[in-house]
Amino acid sequence: MQNLNFPTYQFRFKNSENKVSIFDPIRKKFIVLQPEEWVRQHCIQFLVQEKGYPLSLINVEKEIIINDLKKRYDIVVYNPNGSIHLIVECKAPKITINQSTFDQIARYNLELNATYLMVTNGLNHYYCQMDFENERYQFLKDMPEFSRQ
Repeated sequence: MQNLNFPTYQFRFKNSENKVSIFDPIRKKFIVLQPEEWVRQHCIQFLVQEKGYPLSLINVEKEIIINDLKKRYDIVVYNPNGSIHLIVECKAPKITINQSTFDQIARYNLELNATYLMVTNGLNHYYCQMDFENERYQFLKDMPEFSRQ
């Protein structure tokens, strides 16, 4: 897999049936290693190791219903009170992040009401804070570190 714009992390890998899998500490199982999964696992480690988010508050690849359509988010981080702090949309490194990527995560957020949004393809990372009063988001230079609210 290609190098990403994240610090270097240690991962557990497994080979079976000519497929490489990577261990997901959130789902507690090995997942077939695809480019988007490579980005997702780096992002989980980034949130835990660099930003201090507890594994227990992170959820990965869950289904949500938006406008009667089934969608799956990549990563959601909860606040200790159960509200949603952050939604992360992960794309494969070859996918260019554009307005439609932000539209996708914004649609998810209409349902989830997260305070922060992160979009990454592993090479470029974008962070936003929601301004619910004015129905827009503001770009940030970095993702805030975890704090117990």
